[in-house]
Amino acid sequence: MDERQNLRESDVKIQELIERCPFFAGLPAQVVERATAHIVTRQHPPNQVILLENDWGSSVYFIIDGWVKIRTYNLDGREVTLNIIGKGKLFGEMAALDEVPRSTDVITLAPTTIGNMPAQDFVQLIHSEPLAGIRLAQLMARRLRQVNRRLRVREADSTSRVADILLFLAEGQGKYVEEGVEIPNLPHRELSSLSGLARETVTRVLSKLEKKGLIHRSRDTICIADTNGLERFLV
Repeated sequence: MDERQNLRESDVKIQELIERCPFFAGLPAQVVERATAHIVTRQHPPNQVILLENDWGSSVYFIIDGWVKIRTYNLDGREVTLNIIGKGKLFGEMAALDEVPRSTDVITLAPTTIGNMPAQDFVQLIHSEPLAGIRLAQLMARRLRQVNRRLRVREADSTSRVADILLFLAEGQGKYVEEGVEIPNLPHRELSSLSGLARETVTRVLSKLEKKGLIHRSRDTICIADTNGLERFLV
């Protein structure tokens, strides 16, 4: 009896987490309940492939907890990290809407819980709820702005490029704390792939920014103490 009760309570908690995703904010409760009725949740260990480029899309994915990276490869076969997203975010919507194969890989960076929504349920929600369509348009616009900004600094010096990546992560995943804005302390290889810099260069720049008091690092997090200071590197 206790085990069944715990399972029911766990299901309710996960459903509440899904419904609190920013994508569903402002939608009628009955609409959200109907749209999420067939979501299946799964737990994944770090470094597990969730999606592969050229797979066909039958689901849209909501991150309930954890982190994933969106990855592709350049013409030389070198891995390129396009984005890193975490709790409350979604991915896989483009293939569901276009009915085309996936355009990137998605890999977990930490223990991650993901909700899989059937593609037809997501498409039906977009068709039936104007606000859901607006949410999707806002998501696409934000991603496009992020890509444009990163392209502008792609030829900049190494400090500017690392500063841009830290601000990019803060914008998408930052948590406001008393000391500033907190982001995950990702492996330097991930920051290297995001910025297009050598891992050793990323390590050197992070140490430089820390000595200047612009960031503070712990084992699990980087706290951006002075976002304005980082932004000055982008001017």
